[in-house]
This record gives sequence, C-alpha cells and structure tokens, in this order.
Amino acid sequence: MQIKAPAPAKLNLFLHITGRRENGYHELQTIFQLIDLYDWLTFTPIDTPEIQIDGVSDIQPTDNLIYKAALCLKESAKNTCGIHIQLEKNIPIGAGLGGGSSDAATTLIALNKLWNCGKSNQELADMASTLGADIPLFIHGQNAWAEGIGDLITPIQLPKKQFIVLKPDCFISTQLLFSQKTLTRDAKPSKFCAYQQRPSIFGNCFEPLAKKLYPKVNEALLYLSQFGEAKLTGTGACVFVEVNNNMSTHDILNGSPCKSYLVNSLEQSPVHAIFQD
Repeated sequence: MQIKAPAPAKLNLFLHITGRRENGYHELQTIFQLIDLYDWLTFTPIDTPEIQIDGVSDIQPTDNLIYKAALCLKESAKNTCGIHIQLEKNIPIGAGLGGGSSDAATTLIALNKLWNCGKSNQELADMASTLGADIPLFIHGQNAWAEGIGDLITPIQLPKKQFIVLKPDCFISTQLLFSQKTLTRDAKPSKFCAYQQRPSIFGNCFEPLAKKLYPKVNEALLYLSQFGEAKLTGTGACVFVEVNNNMSTHDILNGSPCKSYLVNSLEQSPVHAIFQD
C-alpha cells in the first residue's frame, strides 16, 4: 500500500523569549499558524528492512529528520517491512517555516499506521520531542499557543487569513542569532487574550538581529513593510505580511525582491484525515 501525505508549513505570528533555564534552553512564547504550503511524502513498503529516502538534498539521508523519525518509531513496529520515502520538497529549507519538523511529523503519523505501531498522537508527540521542539505541533496538527521550550502546546482558534511570504536568498544561522548578546531574553510573559486584543505589539525578538546580520532579510522586510506589518517567522529567513482588502497581491508578488508565496491559513493539518480509519 503506497500512501502520499502532506506536510504543512507554519508561521510564527510572534516569538518572544521570556527567560533561560539552567541547562541553557530558552523559555519562549509563540503562536503557530499552519499554512497551506506543503511538502509531500510518498511512503512505499519494500521487501528489505531498510529505511530508504529520496529527494533529500544537501544533507546525508541518515542525518535527516525524516530518517531519524522513522528509525525512532521502527522498534515499535508490528509490521516489520522496510519503507521507501520519496520527498517532494516545496517548503524552503532554513526559512523558519518548520519544513523539516513537519516532514518528520508526517513520517511518524504515516509509519504509525503503516507499521501498525498503535501509538496515540500524544505518544508520538512525546517521542518526537527528543528529535525537535516543533515536531509535536505538527503531530497534533492544530494552530497553537506554545510556551516552555515550545513543548507546552495549547490549541487555539485563529481567523482565516491569507499571507504573503518572502524567502530571502540567504540561510540564517540560528546558533549565530542565539549567541548575540543583544538578543532580548527577558520579554514579559503574556496571554493569548492579550495577543487577540493588540497583536501589533507582539513581534519577533530575533527580527532586529536578523535585519542587522542579514541584509537580504532587511531588504525583504522593508519591501513588505510598504504594504502592511511585516514580520520575521521563527529564526528566519522568511518574512511575511497579512493580506488585506487594499492589497494587490499580484503586484506585490511580481515586484518581490526574492522568492514569494501567497498562502492561506489552515485550521488544522490535513495529514490526519488521510489516516483516519
């Protein structure tokens, strides 16, 4: 049985660091908004016990989160067939859109079914937290308010919106951003209701650093700021703006200084619908 499944991207509608733990991990608050920009993964059982992956570029397949997720789940498999995974990559890499984490989540959800592992979404999310902080979000597949190190997830309802997303032609080093002494690490903790009342005051603490260190990010933000409140997502490099009725999206996309996307918000990830009994 061959199955093709989507892996949606996300936007961080804001991102604040509210503190730092003794182990060095940062406490944060953010809102995850799922969007209809998808990678696609095709899962094909094979006779040999291998985990095969095609479509992964610029990284060794065994170092990819897809492989690590599959390997992590394989010991729970009741159906011990191998698997060939074909990745169709549409979400840009190193963009702050969560593509790698979403690919890993879709892999866990799909193989949980194909391998008859019988794990709940929460069990998959607990397993995934050792692989990457954003993976549990995509496993639960709902827009969320997140706290802690990104592991405390509360599903929320968000209004339907469109966004224009730009991908500057650069790759941001998350490690470099976190190492900057001027990074704001003590934002005052807030609540979702406060965001709903005044979303404009909720920004991304990495944005000033990304603009300073990466001129192409600054260029993309300046371009989108002509049309609305442009923001950085995650640790970048992508930036986005909410579409309003006064915008000519066609002109904005055509005039963009870099790769651009027009995306729609999602209420939930479509991946679970594929594997419902």
